[in-house]
Amino acid sequence: MEARKKILVVDDESTNREFFELMLSKLGFVVEQANDGVEALEKVKKFHPDLVFLDNVMPRMSGWEVTKTLKSDAKYRDIPIIMLSALDDVKDKVAAFELGVDDYITKPFNFTEVLARIRATLRNRELFAQIAVRESRLSLAEDLSRDLKKNLSEFVKNIDELDGVITLISKSTGKSGKTADKEELVKSIKILNEKTKSVRKQIAALDARVEKTIVEWDALKKNEIGLSVIETQIRKFVNQE
Repeated sequence: MEARKKILVVDDESTNREFFELMLSKLGFVVEQANDGVEALEKVKKFHPDLVFLDNVMPRMSGWEVTKTLKSDAKYRDIPIIMLSALDDVKDKVAAFELGVDDYITKPFNFTEVLARIRATLRNRELFAQIAVRESRLSLAEDLSRDLKKNLSEFVKNIDELDGVITLISKSTGKSGKTADKEELVKSIKILNEKTKSVRKQIAALDARVEKTIVEWDALKKNEIGLSVIETQIRKFVNQE
């Protein structure tokens, strides 16, 4: 069962806050309120919303300042923000988008349009999240490929050295099977043992690396949406179905 999306409604007008909480709650969203920018930042830390519906003109801290603060923090910069404002000037809208808001709605607003924009913003952010998951999986695969190549090169090198040691031992025993130089043979066997341990250690390290990648890969895959679902969501987003 899909978790209910959480929305933080920030507005200094209680009528607006109550309206949005009532309407959005009926539609299945989990809603929290904040009456100014300072309280909004506190609620973001505790509530961890999936989206912030943010009024611009407020006491103590404006919507601009809230946006700037959230977007400058790595923990919260990915939370989508829809700004609600009475300022309809193009410069104000451009400034808001440059700060990092995902959408900008001017007052007076139509709730049906607001709801459509909220859903579109959440879909859009979810698509970006899925792209990030896929990029992480590709990165894991690339890292593993590099490690495999490096370890296999070392493995081949050690095998070649082992062949050399075995050849040396064969020569030292001679055709009769008797040791021609006991000290040299002992030295060669010691090198052989060391090389064998080194190869075993490399194989164990490589096996652990592969196992770790598989675990990380599976963890990412659990949160991944299939390509067909993503395609459907993109079509809905583009066509506003």
